[in-house]
Amino acid sequence: MGYVKEVFARYDKQCIRVYQAYNAAIAKEAVALQTFGKNFNLDRMTWIKPSFLWLMYRSNWGTKKDQECILALDIYRSEFDTLLEKAVLTSPDSASYTGEQWERVFRETTVYCQWDPDRNMNGNAIDRAAIQIGIKGNSVRELLDKGICRIEDLTPLVRKWNMQRKNGRLGAKELPSEKRYPVMDEEVRRRLAMGR
Repeated sequence: MGYVKEVFARYDKQCIRVYQAYNAAIAKEAVALQTFGKNFNLDRMTWIKPSFLWLMYRSNWGTKKDQECILALDIYRSEFDTLLEKAVLTSPDSASYTGEQWERVFRETTVYCQWDPDRNMNGNAIDRAAIQIGIKGNSVRELLDKGICRIEDLTPLVRKWNMQRKNGRLGAKELPSEKRYPVMDEEVRRRLAMGR
C-alpha cells in the first residue's frame, strides 16, 4: 500500500488525544468518572484512534448504533509510547517477521496495530494511513489505571459539525487539527511498518 504510515494526532508536551465511540451509558459514566466504569467491558478489546476523521468515517459521525457518543481521551504520551512499543501488526509484514515469528508475537501481545486509509470529512480515502491501536487484558487495565489524563464528550460538537458538513458549511479549520506525532524508536517503526 502506498499510504504514508505515520501517526497523525493532536498532542502537546504531556498528552496525545485519541478518539472512541460508545453508547450513551458507557460514555456518560466515563465522562463523570474520568475513567471507564462498570458499563465498560474490561474483557473485550478496545480500539483507540488518533485520527478524528477516521473515527467519523467508522462511526458515520456518531450515527451508528452503540457509537452515538464520541469521546476524546487525552492520554499521557509516555503511556501511548508504551503501547506502540508493545504493538504487533494485525497482519504480518514480511520486513518485520517471518509468518511463524508473527504468529507467536501476535498470540503473546495485548496491543495490536492496524493501518487503514485515513479519510477526509466526506469519508473519502486520502493518501496517508490512520493508525488504530487495539488494547486488551492487562494493557487495558494499565491504561485505565494510569494512562488517562482527561476524557471529554465531543458528541454535541460532532452533531453540530455533521449538520454543517451535510449543508456544505463545514471547513476543515473548524475540526481538530492533527500533526505528525514523533515516533523516534527505529525498532517500533520497523515493527509497525512505518516509513523509514
